[in-house]
Amino acid sequence: RKYPELVLDKALDREEQPELRLIVTAMDGGSPPRTGTSQILILILDINDNAPEFAQRLYEVQVPENSPIGSLVITVSARDLDAGTHGELSYSFFQSSNQVIQAFEINTVTGEIRLKKVLDFEDIQSYRMEIEASDGGGLSGKCTIAIEVMDVNDNAPELTMSLLISDIPENSPETVVAIFRISDPDSGDNGKMICSIQDHLPFLLIPTVENFYTLVTEESLNRETRAQYNITITVTDFGTPRLKTEHSITVLISDVNDNAPAFTQTFYTLFVRENNSPALHIGSVSATDRDAGTNAQVTYSLLPPQDPHLPLASLVSINADNGHLFALRSLDYEALQAFEFRVGATDRGSPALSSEALVRLVVVDDNDNSPFVLYPLQNGSAPCTELVPRAAEAGYLVTKVVAVDGDSGQNAWLSYQLLKATEPGLFGVWAHNGEVRTARLLSERDAAKHRLVVLVKDNGEPPLSATVTLHVLLVDGFSQPYLPLPEAAPAQAQADSLTVYLVIALASVSSLFLLSVLLFVAVRLCRRNRAASAGRCSVPGDHFPGHLLDVNGTGTLSQNYQYEFYLAGSSETSQFKFLKPIFPNF
Repeated sequence: RKYPELVLDKALDREEQPELRLIVTAMDGGSPPRTGTSQILILILDINDNAPEFAQRLYEVQVPENSPIGSLVITVSARDLDAGTHGELSYSFFQSSNQVIQAFEINTVTGEIRLKKVLDFEDIQSYRMEIEASDGGGLSGKCTIAIEVMDVNDNAPELTMSLLISDIPENSPETVVAIFRISDPDSGDNGKMICSIQDHLPFLLIPTVENFYTLVTEESLNRETRAQYNITITVTDFGTPRLKTEHSITVLISDVNDNAPAFTQTFYTLFVRENNSPALHIGSVSATDRDAGTNAQVTYSLLPPQDPHLPLASLVSINADNGHLFALRSLDYEALQAFEFRVGATDRGSPALSSEALVRLVVVDDNDNSPFVLYPLQNGSAPCTELVPRAAEAGYLVTKVVAVDGDSGQNAWLSYQLLKATEPGLFGVWAHNGEVRTARLLSERDAAKHRLVVLVKDNGEPPLSATVTLHVLLVDGFSQPYLPLPEAAPAQAQADSLTVYLVIALASVSSLFLLSVLLFVAVRLCRRNRAASAGRCSVPGDHFPGHLLDVNGTGTLSQNYQYEFYLAGSSETSQFKFLKPIFPNF
């Protein structure tokens, strides 16, 4: 036996290759040689040969002095390539001062550094500390953190008013309105200030001595343009963030009646639902007068309508004091959908001034009309019967229910559904167009007479509906005699035996007559064959042109139908094709 030894040739590094797989082969000296193999798996065990390393050697961060306690300052992060406990890191302060320990705390697991107390820029402007990351094997790495405390502008400017005149006569330019002083206890840019008022005002701010300002009128003030001015004096410093102080004053101007009332809108659109209750408040109009006192008191009124046929006085009224509009009677959308009228506003000055606005009242439709069925007619007379051949395919159009709704919008959207049927599942109604179609193939087992009740419903709230009754007769062909309606069946079932005898006698007489006619025709054909023995009757090879036959309801059919009949030269029998019924176009 031989015992091979596997010897390590060079140092291994688990971080580069955590395991090795080898195949050892043993070969004998025979001919041919025989071999044997064995797999060897070598797992490389980790030792603590990698010290923790931080992502940065130096971290720099700025913290505002007004940051709350517990605020996150920075998160440091280190990496150790070892595994297991050798790769588990713990963060801590390294030889930090008492100021650092009192102001900050560090999470030993995540490396988050947070505030333990509120920082004060006036006390300490910056902090510098070292953070140590240690693994479970005794190795460690370090980084430095430089924290700069940022100054915060925490003092707003102050304004001290020395003189204020709130009542200024009009047509008096360069009149002194106010004198005031501004100040800020902060220093540097935080203590520098700027003073301003709103734009587009006829006033000026004039700086006099240091931090003193005078507010004067820029031009002659006109009461007709503006009755009073609300002036806001804003003092802003240059700190970060900027702080400001606002001081508002009101300047009044004397009044004369030279402004007419002005409506808030020149055109109003109001909506009212039909069938409203009388005296219903439907909306309001509003006008304002820039004058003061009695010159600004406004009275509202309805102006005569431009349409002489519009009974405005019986439709709406207006409250003269507040401009509220009321509907005097119940409105009907189907009779009157919208109308327009004018409203006037007059002040009580001397002389009185007035203005007007146009109001459009739109009546909103309500679902107050049930669907009306146009076809089939439901007038109490003999009901309409639809004929359907038993050979009809599934989806065959039987008839179409046509209905209308006097409302508008979604109130007039109609849907159809089959409410009742003699044999459920045989017929179906399309919900959107009212077409009645067969749901499956017809069979001999299906009853010949069917009664369908179709529900027509609108989309209003609440929905209104109507029903229509259809009678459907299944026939084998349109030459079949017209069958009686379902309502006539009970009467015929009660016929007496005398009627039966009469029918039998009539059938016998008809049979004898038909036999006589056939004999007569046979005799005539025999004579014609003898006379035309040399001749022969032939049929053309081409098809006869098709034609349409319009039966106007005089036979056994109750409606107008179209048929196509043609005889082919290559066929011994004629072909009869059934087409759709002709409905009137509503």
